[in-house]
Amino acid sequence: MTSTSNPKTLTGDRIEELQQIAGDHMFMHAAQINDWRGSLKIYVKGDGVWVETADGQRYLDAMAGLWFKAAGYGRTEIADAVYAQMTAIDSPPAGGSTIPQIELAGKVANLYPDHGARSFFVSGGSEAVETAVKMAKKYQIINGRGGAFKVISRRYSYHGGTAMSVSLGGSTTADPMGPLMPGAIHVTNWNSYRLPYEGDPVDVAIKCANEFETVIQHQGSETVAAMIAEPISAAYGVQVPPEEYWQRLREIADKYDVILIADEVITGFGRTGEYFAPMNWGVQPDITTVAKAITSGYAPLGAAIATKKIADAFIGGADETFKHLITFGGHPIASAAALANLAIFEREDLVGNSRRLGPYLFDQLQSLYSHDIVGDVRGGLGLLAAVELVADRPSKTPFPADAGLAKKMPKMLFEKNIVTLRAADVITICPPLSINKSEIDFIVNAIDGALTELEHDLGI
Repeated sequence: MTSTSNPKTLTGDRIEELQQIAGDHMFMHAAQINDWRGSLKIYVKGDGVWVETADGQRYLDAMAGLWFKAAGYGRTEIADAVYAQMTAIDSPPAGGSTIPQIELAGKVANLYPDHGARSFFVSGGSEAVETAVKMAKKYQIINGRGGAFKVISRRYSYHGGTAMSVSLGGSTTADPMGPLMPGAIHVTNWNSYRLPYEGDPVDVAIKCANEFETVIQHQGSETVAAMIAEPISAAYGVQVPPEEYWQRLREIADKYDVILIADEVITGFGRTGEYFAPMNWGVQPDITTVAKAITSGYAPLGAAIATKKIADAFIGGADETFKHLITFGGHPIASAAALANLAIFEREDLVGNSRRLGPYLFDQLQSLYSHDIVGDVRGGLGLLAAVELVADRPSKTPFPADAGLAKKMPKMLFEKNIVTLRAADVITICPPLSINKSEIDFIVNAIDGALTELEHDLGI
């Protein structure tokens, strides 16, 4: 087995060797081995919104890695910060901390609407959700509600890949894990394109939110610990709710003393044009889960951010202690990466760029309605959008699975130098926050060309 220090010197033989090793010994996350064995895309370099494969081809990453490459690729100052921390002290003895861990907690609190917030750092999004749910349940115990163990979530949401988080939402994108977590209850999700009820969209959104209250009343408020939702449901096709939806969730949580958890693993840190998505609607959750963009993917890190009200309940004695432990949660190297990443956010106003260019992206995507197979274009709130394809626009009839969009669309876009795995009946656009208008135009033009090719392939 050979190695190479300069990725640009990779030969065809070396690429074939890597393909063989991967095909024999790797799992790719959430992918069938037969779908990529021998044809795995091997990336060797990144710069801004662009990445380069081992064979020297350049592509625009329209999915920011997997929702996370907010600051873009090639940020050497983040690598420098990681190196400096690793050569100083890579991790502290148990029971201690390091400067970047402490400074990051302060930085997050400064950016969060509640400046008295406290962060429990973990290694990623699934752990953040697990932590938030455990925190909510322990909070209820501390406050004399030991029977509050149920958690209400929305159908078709995705809250992570661990056994407990898979129980939340019952997402069809994860493998079934057998019996769900006891007390996991699902309610109707918001869908702006296919409204779950007839009526004015705002009234329907409030009706969807009211299902949380109906469950709480039916189950007994003393048995419900928390309710959890993504501000924008990415797994359900990038569904942007009206502001009244989250405002109603806050009212319900307050009325019944239920903890409101905002799962911002995808939307946190600028994706919606604010550091935290509920800020768009004037709502403060009790606990917020984050990961992904907090380091722009340069190191694995996540957090459950608790408001001061929630966090202060854990100050006291042994009974109030949050007895939760993640070995590499808030690792100093990852914390150093996060601080350097957030410094870039501020210096380049990446959150402002998301707020300004989100409407531009949304407006440019409107041109795709020239294709009869485009049923809906969603977005406008930051750099997060979706194009939904349908077999028949008037009836909103989806394409059947045997149309093969899940395999055709990523390939067609890749051939037009766009990288995304989130392209099937719904094409998701989630670029780095550092993107510019010409790069947005490149994405839209590529989708336009791919749709023309798809229509020809389908005989439309």
